[in-house]
Amino acid sequence: MRFPVLLLPAVCLFLFTTGSIPAAFAQSPTDIRLPDTDDGLPGAGPIRRYDWFRNLWQQRRSVWQQRGETDQGSVVFLGDSITQGAGDDFRGLFPGLKIANRGISGDTTRGMLIRLEADVLSLKPKAIVMLMGTNDLEESATPEIIAGNVRLILEQISKAQPDTPVVLCLVFPSSASKKRPAESIRSINQLLQQAARGNRQVTVLDSWTLFANSDGDAKPEDMPDLLHPNEAGYRRWAGGLRPVLATLGLIETEPDDFRVEDGFESLFNGRDLSGWGFHVTPESVRASARRWMERDPNGVVWPFVDQAVEFDGQSATPDGRYRAINGRLVVTTPTEGRRIQQLWTTREFPHDFTLKLEFRATPNADSGVFLREPQLQCRDFPLAGPWKDLKNFRPGDWNELIVEARGGTARCTCNGEVLEEAFKLPATGPIGLEGDRGQMEYRRIRIRTAP
Repeated sequence: MRFPVLLLPAVCLFLFTTGSIPAAFAQSPTDIRLPDTDDGLPGAGPIRRYDWFRNLWQQRRSVWQQRGETDQGSVVFLGDSITQGAGDDFRGLFPGLKIANRGISGDTTRGMLIRLEADVLSLKPKAIVMLMGTNDLEESATPEIIAGNVRLILEQISKAQPDTPVVLCLVFPSSASKKRPAESIRSINQLLQQAARGNRQVTVLDSWTLFANSDGDAKPEDMPDLLHPNEAGYRRWAGGLRPVLATLGLIETEPDDFRVEDGFESLFNGRDLSGWGFHVTPESVRASARRWMERDPNGVVWPFVDQAVEFDGQSATPDGRYRAINGRLVVTTPTEGRRIQQLWTTREFPHDFTLKLEFRATPNADSGVFLREPQLQCRDFPLAGPWKDLKNFRPGDWNELIVEARGGTARCTCNGEVLEEAFKLPATGPIGLEGDRGQMEYRRIRIRTAP
């Protein structure tokens, strides 16, 4: 997704002037009152002080203060009414996960910045999931102000707890009828991605594309009021979060107990990257990659490989992009937004073969499976295409890819639906897995070759 270009010098000036939380602000972690004025408060922009909000703010924070010991070491969800609506157990969609819901309906990014220490950091969380910014728009805050407050929150988390992973969800779409026009939300999300760029502590989740229609507004089937998810919407959000939480080691911690069928051999042992490696980047690819990066220097990173390397016995590549985790070969979300890489088998496959694997994608993730060399797109198909109308695709869940290579072509299916009837193949070559944007996971990768 390409967003409109903004006037970045003004953005940078704003972020510079807000820099860090001022020393004058020293609200005690036990002080749950909503400050009466903005004097000395960190950040910028609106803080709501309506009577209903003041009462809700104090009510929810009073309960949390009593739960401080119980909620230690939780995965903390920080946000507004969308987060509050998920409930204390995220509607039961993450069984066994210890969750502390720190959402307050109507809250703004500045309000969350003020209560960050008491409501979140004091719990020493295992991870923090952030969704915020939509209410600021209703109060006429600019995208730059909203992103500046989020940047301050990320800075404070990094300063206090640099090892705590953060999942930053892009602002959900809404509607101009809710004082939340699509262009403003696009601008906020572009700035949030810039704020997180290069920060290894932060994983950005494209939860905007997950819910947006072709005009960039919320879809009524997921958000009947064009602002809050219904049950189906919360399931979608949970499906987008699940792969990231698994990669962080918070859920799905048991090894996969899958057994390879007779006649097949596994290409991935589930424990490490044995049998896989990086190939030298061809000069033809380098040339096109350089042109792409020159055209869009902040849009994509394409590292070149100058010497082939194998990863036998290693659980991850040196940069951590490819990881073996409990039976899953994970291509992690790049901190740059987009990072083009390929991991290849160290073997080639000159004979006819049947390749089977399962894949799971975060929202709008983009990857691919290389078949001897040509790339078969392997993505979050409903959002990223090119096959957007698959009836059997399971968003946020595992999907089966089967490739039957016979002669010089391959028949490729996803959950039984045909992607390519006669995908052209060269005479020989390895199998490869690409990384681009978002997180992709592969498991149960196995092959049966003809004699």
